[in-house]
Amino acid sequence: MAMIQFTRNYSDRSNNYGFQFEFHCDKCRNGHMSPFIANKMGMAAGFLKAAGSFFGGSLSRAAYAGEHVKDALRGSAWDDAYAEAVEEGKKHFKHCTRCGQWVCPQACWNESRGLCEGCAPDLQEEAAHIQAKVSVEQAWDKARKVDQVESLDMKAHRTAAASACPHCNARVEGGKFCSECGKPLAAAKVHCTQCGAEMKPNARFCGECGTARGG
Repeated sequence: MAMIQFTRNYSDRSNNYGFQFEFHCDKCRNGHMSPFIANKMGMAAGFLKAAGSFFGGSLSRAAYAGEHVKDALRGSAWDDAYAEAVEEGKKHFKHCTRCGQWVCPQACWNESRGLCEGCAPDLQEEAAHIQAKVSVEQAWDKARKVDQVESLDMKAHRTAAASACPHCNARVEGGKFCSECGKPLAAAKVHCTQCGAEMKPNARFCGECGTARGG
């Protein structure tokens, strides 16, 4: 018995009226659709069912008999159609004797080597791929050696970030009072009434002597 081929890389597109298979390249998954092979039993059963639904009676019973016969013969009919489709599909693929894969000749076959490109890569294609990859790596290295933020003034950004009203957070461009809420931009210094030490704006107690604020 001949070896069964295309067992892992096909899709069955068959229906009740016939058989059709889509074969795929093992490498890139491009495909080839086999010609449609009519299933005579399926077509006859479909015709009887359509006629039976209209006329009824004996034709309707014949339709169910046709379905039974079609189911009984489906296996051998499918096998024959698949074998025929495989023989036709082999003409559109190349078989790599090294790895056993079936690949499309357009993109995945190295004709000069007689092997798939997975086993015998096309050197010209590989060279172009390597050159492109190395060019990208060199571009990254070159970019790292150049100051990309030379014109960025970090002090200016820090000042801008700090130039906000402490009360309403509105952006301010200078001055002593906020143009949005009218409150002073510089918080007034608070000193402890007991020891005179300067207290933080939101502190409730003196950090030096522990006296309550305003106490």
